Amino acid sequence: MMKLAVLAAIAGSAAAFAPSPMAKTSAVSSLNGSFENEIGALPPTGFWDPAGLSDGISQERFDEYRLAELKHGRVAQLAVLGYIAPETYRFGYDLVPGEINTADIPNGIAAINAVPFLGWVQIFAFVGCVETYGWFTSPTGVLDLPADILAKRQTAELQHGRLAMLAFLELIRHDSQNLVTPGFDGYDNLITGLPFIYSN
Repeated sequence: MMKLAVLAAIAGSAAAFAPSPMAKTSAVSSLNGSFENEIGALPPTGFWDPAGLSDGISQERFDEYRLAELKHGRVAQLAVLGYIAPETYRFGYDLVPGEINTADIPNGIAAINAVPFLGWVQIFAFVGCVETYGWFTSPTGVLDLPADILAKRQTAELQHGRLAMLAFLELIRHDSQNLVTPGFDGYDNLITGLPFIYSN
């Protein structure tokens, strides 16, 4: 059930801007503009929107969807780092003084039950502040870069976020499988699945 919820949340954010079939480019209505030329549409697939979330919407609504995709991508990038970093380094401070140290919290999904209520309060308060007030915004709110370089960097950030959303889904899937089957390893799963792949 949790896998489905995570998949639905991420798919909803990523599908809004994934590339659409090229045949659809001429059929774009004047209401929703030419989204095929928006940042994030890359060859060979171009603009991809299999769920039709951009059909008949305004530019303002499209921009809201794009901002949501960007935020989901940034969160997914941090989530992937959050899976990897604790394997090599722990900050080692008291998350809740006298109750639990960050070094004692397990990695992955097991951390959900290990973090006490006051720890979750700290996490949600920090996320709420960043969501409300932003994070390291330039005085003008715009990067002072030539348009072509800015577009290239914006596309790269969207692509990194899309990849991170997929990577996080795989990390969650693997971690969930490990909870169900202790000792399960993705590499072992790949090896046991090879005969099936080659037989088909």
